[in-house]
Amino acid sequence: MDKRELIDYICKINKTARPEFLATFSEEELNAYLEHLMELDLEELVVCS
Repeated sequence: MDKRELIDYICKINKTARPEFLATFSEEELNAYLEHLMELDLEELVVCS
């Protein structure tokens, strides 16, 4: 994914994230944050089951 796609995907998961703020981070940092969000999302699914 390119930086714009990463930001869009992060904003879908984290509704409070602002694209302007996320744009200040590198692609690598955004990718790491997205991976973290996805792990949290999976943990939530397990807890809710």
